[in-house]
Amino acid sequence: MMNPKSILFLCTGNSCRSQMAEGWARRLGGNDFEITSAGIESHGKNPRAIAVMAEAGVDISDQESTRVSDAMIAAADLVVTVCGHADEHCPVLPHGVRKLHWPLEDPAKATGTEEEIMTEFRRVRDEVRERVAGLLQDERG
Repeated sequence: MMNPKSILFLCTGNSCRSQMAEGWARRLGGNDFEITSAGIESHGKNPRAIAVMAEAGVDISDQESTRVSDAMIAAADLVVTVCGHADEHCPVLPHGVRKLHWPLEDPAKATGTEEEIMTEFRRVRDEVRERVAGLLQDERG
């Protein structure tokens, strides 16, 4: 059996979008993939991201909020940047590591009532799920 493909989701703070992507990829990818997420910085996990993922039946509360390392980049077959800042500040990738960019809006920047903010978190969660599902399908060939 081939080694599972390694996918790294990279964000600014590894608190929201990359955490959601890691959660969905673990749920949808099974053992076919090795999934990690990291940030250019580490901001800790966003409680609203954990809440909306739990609503969808995915528990991300045990995932770590980590800062990207050269070793993480070197171990990845594919790096997916999920925000413009991470895309611009992504470390130089070693030969053979592919990169995709998903320009996802940051739900942590949403304003308004708690209900309006949660609606934005849910919208991003669902967009991340669609993108992850499509990516895993493509990667499975």
